[in-house]
Amino acid sequence: MKLLLIACLSPKTGNYATAVRIRSHIEKAGHTCELRDAADFASSTDVANLVSQSPQFEGILVIHLFKAGRLLLDTQVPFGVIFGGTDINEDVKVEQKRVVMEQVLLRARFAVAFSDRLKEAAELFLRCQSSKIYVQPQGVQTEATEEFCWNEFLTSSGLDGQHEDDLRVFLLVCGLRRVKDPLYLLEAFSEWHQEDPLNVLIIIGPKIDPLFSLQVEAAVQRTAGVFLSPERSQQELHAAVKRSFAVVNSSISEGMSVAILEAMDLGVPVLARDVPGNAAIVQRERTGLLFATPQEFVHLSQRLVSDGELRERLVRNGKIYVEKHHSLTPERETYQRLVDTLLWA
Repeated sequence: MKLLLIACLSPKTGNYATAVRIRSHIEKAGHTCELRDAADFASSTDVANLVSQSPQFEGILVIHLFKAGRLLLDTQVPFGVIFGGTDINEDVKVEQKRVVMEQVLLRARFAVAFSDRLKEAAELFLRCQSSKIYVQPQGVQTEATEEFCWNEFLTSSGLDGQHEDDLRVFLLVCGLRRVKDPLYLLEAFSEWHQEDPLNVLIIIGPKIDPLFSLQVEAAVQRTAGVFLSPERSQQELHAAVKRSFAVVNSSISEGMSVAILEAMDLGVPVLARDVPGNAAIVQRERTGLLFATPQEFVHLSQRLVSDGELRERLVRNGKIYVEKHHSLTPERETYQRLVDTLLWA
């Protein structure tokens, strides 16, 4: 079976990693799967023209109900959709987008939500058949490069490399765009850094929104204790996560943060903003810490620094949680089974 998978493919992002992983699952079942960026298509007509070329595509998968799903309204090829997170959490608030997403859901053979909460939100805000929506958590696979140089990483991030073994690096992993809200913690963290200079915050990720990225760069330059690191390969990023004191998520909304799950798998504590997507995978003070304000973030970080037992508990339970709920095997089996439904008449 020849399949087309459309997603938002900014390099070195969680979306990209998810799309590549799902393509791998499909190809391991013996299918051919072509991965394309939603930005490559100007309209649904472009997709309709592509899938009609010989040899024709027999099925389509898309990640993100609006950004990619809207491109399917002119195609007669059977398709399934995977919720991205911002589609259900944010785009449903815009009437024109909500109408399009409902049309896509109506025609889809199936939809996949990464969590029960995401499915419940879709059922609440969109007219859809509940039986069409399957819940399948993201699978996690981490691999850190052995050639990673921590000192070079710190230097490239703007630190002078001094006291590198004593630093407590809080790593905020995100693409630079507004929904990730990387500026949310800057002022509060900087005040804490000035009290204890060993605490530093490094923001790392690709510049997805060019104009917003300039704002982030300017803010970081004038904020003590906060640094911006160039994007890295997945293996290098995982190596940086392993050396960091904690991984931070400050997003306004999330579907399911791959960065949080990878940190848990790598044995690093997580501090995440208390939004539904994060609360779905972070159990408060069991697998991670949830904060509602920048001040609460600092308070929880201080606890993490001083309470070794808390840190050990979060690391242990986070690892167990990922192994139990985010294995690649059930994820692979789910997508292979759902793809087979695209063959049904």
